[in-house]
Amino acid sequence: MAEEQEFNIEDDIQSEVSEEELDEIADKSITILQNILKHFNIGEVVIDEYEGDEGELILDITGNDLAVMIGRHGNTLDALQTLFNSIIIRELGYRYPIVIDVEGYKGRQRQKLESIARSSASRAVTQHRNVSLHPMTPYERRIIHVTLKDNNKVTTISEGEGNTRHVIVIPNSN
Repeated sequence: MAEEQEFNIEDDIQSEVSEEELDEIADKSITILQNILKHFNIGEVVIDEYEGDEGELILDITGNDLAVMIGRHGNTLDALQTLFNSIIIRELGYRYPIVIDVEGYKGRQRQKLESIARSSASRAVTQHRNVSLHPMTPYERRIIHVTLKDNNKVTTISEGEGNTRHVIVIPNSN
């Protein structure tokens, strides 16, 4: 039973970079993403880059009719993220947090997950019991952990393997 918080797992992530290094990472990332997107029949797209709340680089793809890039429940976007991560880690030689998004889908999903995290924490505290969330991707679980990390009324852990891995929100006994 693994009980570590996932946002602490990736210790090999390179997070301290200069502005010049960040520009280089962004340029490489956009080039790699453009090369991947050539294999989809999606027409012209624009890739916007910006920094996320956790210091990650977000590449948001916009264009016409990009639903195929998101897929059912975001499965295609998750697969694209996995493929992209494999390539960019090899290119950079280290991990840097880069999130691929399509027309703000992950941003909307993040807001929904943050809301689920807060309501689950509230339920755990008021009902004095653990609250198990449904299985989630590593990205989704990380959002839950990060959202609740400063909440001193609860602790979060991940449990399970593979597709059954999920977050449990545990009320702290004060």
